[in-house]
Amino acid sequence: MQKIGIIQTSFIGDVVLSTSLIESLHAKYPTAQIDVVVRKGNENLFAQHPFVSNVIIWDKQKSKYLHWLKVLKQLRAQKFDVLINVQRYAATGLWTALSKATIKIGFDKNPFSFLFTHKIKHEAMRVGFHEIQKNHALIQVLDVDIQLCNPKLYPSASDFEKVKSFQSEHYICIAPASVWFTKQFPVEQWAHFLNSLHFEGIVYIIGGPGDRTIGDQIINEIAANAKIKDKVINVAGQFHFLSSAALQKGAVLNYVNDSAPMHFASAVNAPVVAIYCSTIPDFGYGPLSEKSFIVQTQKELKCKPCGIHGKKACPLAHFNCAMTIQLQQLLAPLVQMNQH
Repeated sequence: MQKIGIIQTSFIGDVVLSTSLIESLHAKYPTAQIDVVVRKGNENLFAQHPFVSNVIIWDKQKSKYLHWLKVLKQLRAQKFDVLINVQRYAATGLWTALSKATIKIGFDKNPFSFLFTHKIKHEAMRVGFHEIQKNHALIQVLDVDIQLCNPKLYPSASDFEKVKSFQSEHYICIAPASVWFTKQFPVEQWAHFLNSLHFEGIVYIIGGPGDRTIGDQIINEIAANAKIKDKVINVAGQFHFLSSAALQKGAVLNYVNDSAPMHFASAVNAPVVAIYCSTIPDFGYGPLSEKSFIVQTQKELKCKPCGIHGKKACPLAHFNCAMTIQLQQLLAPLVQMNQH
């Protein structure tokens, strides 16, 4: 096996999870060239990645179909021994079919899977089966002995240097935002947690540039007499992906939603508290860090889960899956970490 390609043009969290394939393939074929195809904006995840030779970028926002053709030409020029398509959409399926790769692997739900050399059943709703296990079914057709590896990111020395000045004392990170409203722990709940937090250190609010507003809202909700008030710092938008992962790696704990920052924590083995509102870990997107805590409502709610990906609003307008999470559930993991 000399040349391997992996297509994953979905959102950033899914791309992070797909890095488990890179780890597993490199372990099995250490001399093989591994290339990845990602949407524009996610390429920085692979800056100085030790096992990725080339990153092919699809710009879906500007001249989408012209760039689609450009990617196809790049794929055909590589003449991969094997091309692995993690996506289930027609655009990537057609790439795979026309790629000139010797072996073309993808999920059976892809509309063009009938043109692949190997189509693999996608077990979307297999309870307790993690997404990385679902993805590994794609490469086990190459060799059933390929070992399952966790996702991994590689922040550089420069990334660690960028966050060094923020690590002068113990700190917690919280990542309060999500693309989906019903995956997002509410601002007032974050503030309630911080108002009750007894932590001799700093709390960093992390996220992308668009998440800075929610960070400011949380800080504004913190009571003036809260012990942590002056030590909550909004750094959302200050760091690129890998620098943010470097900051998470050094945290005492990372409090996250069921969203991309959870997968970043998994990929650098950072301690994490994963908060599930409308979704559940059994959908296959649970944390993979050695020190992981799962928090979700202890109430029996007939409406939870209301969907696998989250929604723009609570369908029943009460959002009880988030509002009934108890403060002690959030504080308990920190107590456990301090005991070690």
